[in-house]
Amino acid sequence: MSTYKVNQTLTLPFSLLLLLLLPSLSLATSPEDCGVETEGTCHNKPKALRLKVIAIATILIASMMGVCLPLVTKSVPALHPDRNIFVVVKAFASGVILATGYMHVLPDSFNDLQSPCLPENPWHKFPFTTFIAMLSAIFTLLVDSLMLTFYNRNKKGSSDAAVVSSESPMEFHGHGHGHGHGHSGAMEVVGHDLEENKKDVALRRNRVIAQVLELGIVVHSVVIGLGMGASQNVCMIRPLVAALCFHQLFEGMGLGGCILQAEYGLKMKSILVFFFSVTTPFGIALGIALSNVYRDGSPTALIVVGVLNASSAGLLNYTALVDLLSADFLGPRLQGNVRLQMVAFAAVLLGAGGMSIMAKWA
Repeated sequence: MSTYKVNQTLTLPFSLLLLLLLPSLSLATSPEDCGVETEGTCHNKPKALRLKVIAIATILIASMMGVCLPLVTKSVPALHPDRNIFVVVKAFASGVILATGYMHVLPDSFNDLQSPCLPENPWHKFPFTTFIAMLSAIFTLLVDSLMLTFYNRNKKGSSDAAVVSSESPMEFHGHGHGHGHGHSGAMEVVGHDLEENKKDVALRRNRVIAQVLELGIVVHSVVIGLGMGASQNVCMIRPLVAALCFHQLFEGMGLGGCILQAEYGLKMKSILVFFFSVTTPFGIALGIALSNVYRDGSPTALIVVGVLNASSAGLLNYTALVDLLSADFLGPRLQGNVRLQMVAFAAVLLGAGGMSIMAKWA
């Protein structure tokens, strides 16, 4: 996939979010008090602004550290993708991504779409969150399949040429000695081509996973940053800054591992790292800019954010379970090593458990 198309894919959530939130700005002047923060001891606009500026810097640094850590450790022999320690670290990061979808994003969507600020009919009469998450998972499967088909079609011509060239030694049938050498050489070439084809398919699969995972994280990160940026509640922002730093650090490690296995060039790696690192700070800055007119408790804002969170949850859950965990645990490497399989399983539980505990604050 070209860099231009990837840029279009990654910038789509920003444009969609801004367009969908525009109607909610007009609702900010509504006489209703639903969702408006009460001005108690925790409501301090100047102090909240300082905390949000600090949050932009710290979350940006934590995001860059998390996503870049797997990329820079490639030169460390012990952390190379072929080593067992990399499998364990990837399992830990996959558990973090899985818990992000189930414990952070999905509950937020339930809170938004079942808010008392929304009409009883239809929002309280149908489970929209789980329905949208299910559709998102199915759509992710479709995108996963179509993107892999796109890559495979682009490589089909070169694969066919390799098969034809591998058959050429079989044409030497002049005598028995020549035939034997020709057949042996042909088998070696075909075996080599099959091995290369397997590696090529795995590489294309990893590239699809990296792009799909990036898309889900980008949507979720902008939404959570927007909520923090629009809030003036110091008691909520202070613990949220620390929780989001850890959240972005570990989530970035999972994404960075996928980017590493995708074997992108420097330009493409930089694009993926940039979008992951800036999405949450961008959401916070956007929330600060709209804090005077944007009301996160307005019906339109609740619906938009709830739908985006549900979509992101379905995407993250599908990617974590299907593309990351099942691909590794049902693959030949872990299936052939029970001890490594158990260690990786413990790492998944540790990552998912740690991120679940963070759900208390973020």
